[in-house]
Amino acid sequence: MGKTNDSTLTEFVLVGLSAHPKLQTVFFVLVLWMYLMILLGNGVLISVIFYDPHLHTPMYFFLCNLSFLDICYTSSSVPLILDSFMTVSKRVSFSGCMVQMFLSFAMGATECVLLGMMALDRYVAICYPLRYPVIMSKGAYVSMAVGSWVSGIVDSMVQTSLAMQLPFCSKNVITHFVCEILAILKLACADISINIISMAGSNLIVLAIPLLVISISYIFIVATILRIPSTEGKCKAFSTCSAHLTVVIIFYGTIFFMYAKPKSKSSVGIDNQDITEALISLFYGVMTPMLNPLIYSLRNKGVKAAVKNMLGRKNFSDGI
Repeated sequence: MGKTNDSTLTEFVLVGLSAHPKLQTVFFVLVLWMYLMILLGNGVLISVIFYDPHLHTPMYFFLCNLSFLDICYTSSSVPLILDSFMTVSKRVSFSGCMVQMFLSFAMGATECVLLGMMALDRYVAICYPLRYPVIMSKGAYVSMAVGSWVSGIVDSMVQTSLAMQLPFCSKNVITHFVCEILAILKLACADISINIISMAGSNLIVLAIPLLVISISYIFIVATILRIPSTEGKCKAFSTCSAHLTVVIIFYGTIFFMYAKPKSKSSVGIDNQDITEALISLFYGVMTPMLNPLIYSLRNKGVKAAVKNMLGRKNFSDGI
């Protein structure tokens, strides 16, 4: 059972879709393709922003952080997911599981806070356009990005350290593709009330507060846009934040769908529900990072122009 003589748990077993071997092959190919698209799409977006001096602004700095964050988030879990698809039951050491959980939780929490910072950036840009260069100085937007990363990492350190202190007795089978914190807490054979309270505080800080900031920011943004007299001016103002709003809806929509579902009480229902939650978590883990660069590329004229400019110069240099 992965235990030593002193009854200390040494490993976890990830079952994932082991009961559905045909689906494992399909999902292996699908997830691998999506992961490669994530690396390509976000890598190109980072390169374009770094390459084009016209994109060296606060909005694109945050976007560059978001793309790098998506690469880190998926790289912390997707290799383990792909490996689990290739085996009947994937065994992961206790320390390896905790490291993977820490990285995934840190990246997810950081993205929540970063999306809130990006909403503040759009609020200042649209509601106070003349003061925008002063308010969103380099020192300000770099500090906002650093604060997002620090808050996510610190939050993950707290949750991971609390989880590591729990006894797991003989339960070490995780009905998931990765070492997801809620799936691990279900295996503990001790009171997890401290963990629940801590998770509630974490959700308040990195989920509820950023969402509140985003909501209030967009209330003022919409009010400001509606006061613009020309239709062209309204469309131009809204286009600068439509990509961010789309990403927020997908990101938070998936989270709320994942945790707001009614819980099944039958044992069969619980097993099916665990698989369903794992699949939704998989969608959340790879689909959103894959869509982000696509959304920003399609809905952002600055990015599209930079890509065309970079490709045009590359073709010109190749011709020479």
